[in-house]
Amino acid sequence: MTCAFIFSDDTVLCRQTPEGWWPWHVDYLTPDVAATDDVAVPAYQLGCVTLLESLAPSHWQADDNRHNANANNTTLDKPTHAFTARATCAMTYEYATAHHIALPLIAESSGNAFIPYRQLITQLPMALSDQLSQAIQLLRWQADTQFCSRCASPVVHARLGERAMVCPTCKLRQYPRVQPCIITAITRPNPQTGEMQILLAHHHRYGQQKQPLQYGLIAGFVEVGESLEHAVVREVYEEVNIHLTDIRYVSSQPWPYPSNLMLGFRATYASGELIIQEDELSHADFFDLSSLPKIPAKGSIAYELIEQILREQGMA
Repeated sequence: MTCAFIFSDDTVLCRQTPEGWWPWHVDYLTPDVAATDDVAVPAYQLGCVTLLESLAPSHWQADDNRHNANANNTTLDKPTHAFTARATCAMTYEYATAHHIALPLIAESSGNAFIPYRQLITQLPMALSDQLSQAIQLLRWQADTQFCSRCASPVVHARLGERAMVCPTCKLRQYPRVQPCIITAITRPNPQTGEMQILLAHHHRYGQQKQPLQYGLIAGFVEVGESLEHAVVREVYEEVNIHLTDIRYVSSQPWPYPSNLMLGFRATYASGELIIQEDELSHADFFDLSSLPKIPAKGSIAYELIEQILREQGMA
């Protein structure tokens, strides 16, 4: 018997608690295994993946006294030093229903619903958020990798628990893709007042929004053959036409849209006049830290980079 998260695309089956939505942990029996060369091999199960823990136990701690659901689906009022329950597997809603796995009632009045990952990460401990991101990416990779990209033969899951899809015909092994992306917080003193400023941009990818518009940091994919620092310099110049100095790495975050690893950097404005890349941005400017527009939500690396700068300047 183990427990699993249930997904529908990038939404997670959750229960409503007094403090907000929290992922369900659904009990189910481990799938049967097949023996090959005297080695137990998990049967290939499209729509069900095993999750790994990659962070220290302290990263599972909640950051407040919110009610956390444990693996038995009971709600406990845990102190801040208690660990958040984690799942060992993730599966799609279609897989769960096809295999007759007992699910909680999902209805408007039930207090259970599928909640977008972007909404959940504003309140979840880091490790739980990252595990949900891992699940979304693995389920999508599994669904998109059912045939060999070299010879088009149907693939099977690798033996010994390796995260790979193997072609029985040509032996090609296909692993989950991780797409490195850089995201950069660029600062300078206000030329008139000396107050610290940060470069923020409104991206077309945010879509049509109600006022106030959301602004974010400059970000982009790392190209083949370039370093992370080179990617920072190139993306910033392409999108806003400025040069940087003092480029330094800060932290990273897995981001399942679709399978990115966001690598956060800080940099200082050196020179250049702001000219935006109009097919990417609708507006960009340096904003005083005391007068910021709407920024990305808590839980995103963009928020963390901006918050770090605010803390350094003694601002909330």
